[in-house]
Amino acid sequence: MTFDDFVRGQLDALLRTAYLLTGDRQHAEDLVQTVLARLAVRWHRIDDPAAYTRRALYTQSVSWWRRRQSRVVETLTAELPERAGPPGGEPELAVLMRRALARLTPKQRAVLVLRFYEDCTEAETAARLNCRVGTVKSQTRHALARLRVLAPELLDEFEMGVLR
Repeated sequence: MTFDDFVRGQLDALLRTAYLLTGDRQHAEDLVQTVLARLAVRWHRIDDPAAYTRRALYTQSVSWWRRRQSRVVETLTAELPERAGPPGGEPELAVLMRRALARLTPKQRAVLVLRFYEDCTEAETAARLNCRVGTVKSQTRHALARLRVLAPELLDEFEMGVLR
């Protein structure tokens, strides 16, 4: 498989994942572009480009969040992005999900995206985030507890697996 074939086949999925991690369409596009640029340089040395790319998305989004102190704060506008919703296409749920995920820490957001959207096991999530399984468990527990307070309706969707 060539790099171009990989990008053509994975771009939509990478953009969706990046959007869930960042909560902002332009930031998600920048994140994917940065990760794909790094992948292109290392293309011939990487055994599993899909795994490399996904892990790079998560780690890069956390790194950007840490450096975001000088970044202009973005606010939601009255106009929603064209493809704002989850696969079910319910706009109210999409808005609720975006707002709730934005109020979580980047690590908690990454854990929930991996566990519930990417359908990764705890061990796979730990490997992708370069942390221990216990950290994944505690971050998931803390994130879900926070969601229970912020958006109990959204928590029901996560637990029922609708947002996959």
